[in-house]
Amino acid sequence: MKEILSPIEAQKIVLLSQRVLPGELKGASLANTLASIEHLGYVQIDTISAIQRAHHHTLWNRNPEYQLSDIDTLIETKQIFEYWSHAAAYLPIRDYKYSLPRKQAILKNEQSHWFQKDVKLMDAILKRIKNEGPLMAKDFVHTAKVGEWQSKPAKQALENLFIQGDLMISNRKNFHKVYDLTERVLPENIDVKCPTQQEHIRFLITSYLRANGIGMASEIAYLLKNTKTLVSSELKDMYANNELLEVHVKGQVYYALPNVLSLLSKPINSQLKILSPFDNLLIQRKRIQHLFNFDYKIECYTPAAKRKYGYFSLPILWDGKLVARMDCKADKKSATLHIHHLFFEENFSFNDDFKAAFIKEIGVFKNFNNCTDVEVHKTTPSSLLRTIKSIS
Repeated sequence: MKEILSPIEAQKIVLLSQRVLPGELKGASLANTLASIEHLGYVQIDTISAIQRAHHHTLWNRNPEYQLSDIDTLIETKQIFEYWSHAAAYLPIRDYKYSLPRKQAILKNEQSHWFQKDVKLMDAILKRIKNEGPLMAKDFVHTAKVGEWQSKPAKQALENLFIQGDLMISNRKNFHKVYDLTERVLPENIDVKCPTQQEHIRFLITSYLRANGIGMASEIAYLLKNTKTLVSSELKDMYANNELLEVHVKGQVYYALPNVLSLLSKPINSQLKILSPFDNLLIQRKRIQHLFNFDYKIECYTPAAKRKYGYFSLPILWDGKLVARMDCKADKKSATLHIHHLFFEENFSFNDDFKAAFIKEIGVFKNFNNCTDVEVHKTTPSSLLRTIKSIS
């Protein structure tokens, strides 16, 4: 079955699939946090702390009752675990076995990690953790930093043991990883049988389409080594067997699960959301440009003199569209949320509805970042500075 979707229809399907505009949620906050992670398939971890870190921000947008302690609780109760998706991430423990193909490929040297393996040091560290229990990198005596990544040998050895599956992260202390033996971290009832190649590829496809609505092979295989050709072939087979739909958006072919078109009959909340640069909705920049006509680049890695929007600009979603980006930083000492630059997209019409929504959301966003005040420094267009200052 082939369908042609308008850009607005495609955007609606993506937003509803991403659950980034939640309605009233029922049940306990922790259960809703777990449900969000299980639905999305992963939540990216990032260390930048200009505002609340990305994993907290992404989950808070989907669960307004989210608590910063939720992640720690879910790790401690063995309902999620840390590993790699396209980047470092929290993943549902129920999906643990689908991390095994990567681990085994690295263990067998069929895939490489960015640290060279020092097998002797790795063996010594593994033995020490086995005898002493969970340890952090700081618990080891370090020599000088080495390698392209300039990290200490014991840290590299720990990460190699982690990425190939011998160790897991049992918890974090002040955001520092605590490593333990995998068999001591995993729940007893977890499935540890490595999936077949086809099972793994079908899992990548269905989990991506569940969370994103529509997708193509390059998006499903994003930064997942040696999977794109396999994903492309399996997509064609699943489509031929009527397990998937083919949808066309602006001339581009996407695949979708059979029930996705039912989302078109559902209402979408016209909420305003301030998004993390690492939100699942946004992480693939080419995709978001094609589907939402939003050319987004995070500029924290760009020299200051060349930045157009600011160090850490946060996309603003309003009425189903990405209409602005807000560079901000939470100053912990003064409890002030500094909006260094609020940039509105070309042709955006600032109106009373947006104003009311922004007032509401900036208030809860301020609280989420443990701030009591907001200070606005610059807007584009500059004519809106006085208006924004008056509502902040």
